[in-house]
Amino acid sequence: MNREQAVRINDHLLDACTALDQARMAIAGLGKAERIKLEDSFYGILGALEDELLQPVYDQHPDLEPPKSDREPYEYICALTWDEVQLPPGVTEQRLDKIIFSVMKPTWRKTSAIATRAMDRCKELGLPIDDKMIAARLKVLSDSDRIEGIGDIQSWFRSEVQLKD
Repeated sequence: MNREQAVRINDHLLDACTALDQARMAIAGLGKAERIKLEDSFYGILGALEDELLQPVYDQHPDLEPPKSDREPYEYICALTWDEVQLPPGVTEQRLDKIIFSVMKPTWRKTSAIATRAMDRCKELGLPIDDKMIAARLKVLSDSDRIEGIGDIQSWFRSEVQLKD
């Protein structure tokens, strides 16, 4: 493809990304069962758009690719599961849950923001808990329906959490 074609395709695909982000926010307003049903398809479409459509344009015309600093860092994925977490002595699941709930609100927030806030609170309390441990716990809390979560909680920038109403 020539540069003029690449620019047109890129502009339309970026418009599609914007529309998908608006759809993501609309999906966030649905009930949990409906959200779960739509989320896998949604992120599959977004991934295909990024990997199979945008990336080939950027491979041929690298100057069209936005700088990484201008893009949301979607790449950060926490693969740690709760089964793999070893809490330090004196820290129970209940204590960690209390800290997590203390930094959450009944409004959607990125999982990354909640993990960071909870980790900061743990540091204030002198607890050696890192953000990956908190993210693993957030996934358990979402999966057990104790908090609301949308997206893949392990993908911090593609998921959000909130307190249940």
